[in-house]
Amino acid sequence: MDEHQPETLRAVEHELTALLRRGRTLSWEVAKEVHPDLDPNAYGLLLWLRRCDSIRLTDLAARLGVGKGTLSRQINSLEALGLVRRESDPDDRRASPLSLTAEGQRRFDAARSSRLAEFRRILERWEKQDVEDFAQLLRRFNDALD
Repeated sequence: MDEHQPETLRAVEHELTALLRRGRTLSWEVAKEVHPDLDPNAYGLLLWLRRCDSIRLTDLAARLGVGKGTLSRQINSLEALGLVRRESDPDDRRASPLSLTAEGQRRFDAARSSRLAEFRRILERWEKQDVEDFAQLLRRFNDALD
């Protein structure tokens, strides 16, 4: 066992904690850009809906690791803000695929553009390979959490 492993793990914990704290602040700011009444935790839902285009509530709940009841309440809130819509599935009347409305997509894309510009500003001095490695390592870490 590497004698530096505990210290290295403490360093990882420290940096992840700092990143998560900053991420919560950034999510709050970006959520307000999308809609002044948007719950900051809902930005991640919008991100998944933008990525998936259309997804059933049960599939989204499984992907996010949250209960259907909790997710349904969040989706109801997003529907009330005009950002998300439920559609009928002609093949399964019990299913209601979710997707962003045109307004939800427009607002999300504008806020995301602002967020990506901030990432670009932060990473512009990094070597291209370092940014690619960073993205790959974050993906690997997130995949390990699933």
